[in-house]
Amino acid sequence: MAANGSSNLTKKQLIASSLCKHFSLDPKAFSGDFAENDIKTLCSSILKLSGKDSSPTHKDEVMKWIEFAESFPADSKGCFDVLNKLNEDLATLSVLLGNGLRPSEADVIVFSAIHSFVMGLPNSDWEKWPHVMRWMDYIQSKEDFAELFGKILLKKPCFEPPLAKTPAKAEADSNAKKTAESTKSASKSEADSNRKTSDAAKKATGEKGATQENKKSVETEAVEKDKKKKATGAKEATQEKKKSSETEAVEKDKELSVSLLNIQVGLIRKAWKHPSADSLLVEEIDIGEAKLRQVVSGLAKYCNPDELTNRRVVLITNVKPGKLRDVMSEGLVFCASNEDHTIVEPLLPPEGAKPGERVSFCGIDGKPEDVLNPKKKQLDKITPNLFTDDKGVATFKGIPFMTSAGPCTSSIPRASIK
Repeated sequence: MAANGSSNLTKKQLIASSLCKHFSLDPKAFSGDFAENDIKTLCSSILKLSGKDSSPTHKDEVMKWIEFAESFPADSKGCFDVLNKLNEDLATLSVLLGNGLRPSEADVIVFSAIHSFVMGLPNSDWEKWPHVMRWMDYIQSKEDFAELFGKILLKKPCFEPPLAKTPAKAEADSNAKKTAESTKSASKSEADSNRKTSDAAKKATGEKGATQENKKSVETEAVEKDKKKKATGAKEATQEKKKSSETEAVEKDKELSVSLLNIQVGLIRKAWKHPSADSLLVEEIDIGEAKLRQVVSGLAKYCNPDELTNRRVVLITNVKPGKLRDVMSEGLVFCASNEDHTIVEPLLPPEGAKPGERVSFCGIDGKPEDVLNPKKKQLDKITPNLFTDDKGVATFKGIPFMTSAGPCTSSIPRASIK
């Protein structure tokens, strides 16, 4: 099992596998129970088999955290609210349960439940929950979960103690300070002497220069007034230009927002080769509507129809319908490809994502357009910001494609998405 392969496992399997790892049990003994039992039943069976004897109070606390893991929300907003509360709880705790010398079964269960969501977020979101991230870093350092979870890499501050001064260094600093003070005093005396000489010279020529000074003052005032008038005009023009540029930038960012796209989860019910184009495939995709959506894709060189049948995909459903080589296409399937375009595959929503549900992006709100305008080339301006990260998670400007069951992924890391 790959270290970043947790996206292919359900939350139930991850919790059960990590709990078995914690108690040094073989998870294969429970593999038959994954489909039939819920998280609470699975955890209870593993805890019973572990033979760990604990007090009724401890068991009640563990059960509380099992219920937390089982009810961890699927939507992004719900996840953020729950993590905010967990961050408050951990502000005064090192671990959820126990003395902190070793993570408890409650810590392992909650860590497994929230890891995939937290891992799919940008580092800027991690800064909102310092206590949660400190706790998760501690759990991953104490438990051997490398085969189940990708490692969360946190930036940690470094402390450098101040260097103590030796007697010789202290004496040298003292002598340097005395020398500096002596030099400063001498410079001050010289400056005072020069200033007195200058004042005497000014007094002697004061009366003669007064008339000339008054004349210059009138001329200077007129020049300054003219300069000020020009400067005010230039400043107003600059502000107007800046305001225009800012408005233009806002409009440009708005136009480039991924929220313009209606991105949905789909399930391919049927796929076949295009009747008149060797490079194209035709798919009938279920997006939760009464009628299946027909889409033409350039995947014939990379996938065969049997591989795509009953496969989940991510597609744009508000593109303008049109014919490709005489076959109507009503959508666009998002695919990831490597740099030389020799490997291409459709993005994969996680198991549990429902056909028709809309893909969301944390922190980006907005209503998609009814139909994209081809003349504005909106899609061409958005796709350069679509790519998979080092773990294969699909993102827009680093923000994951999120569904109710987790992020959409690809087996191709650092891939472009179109």
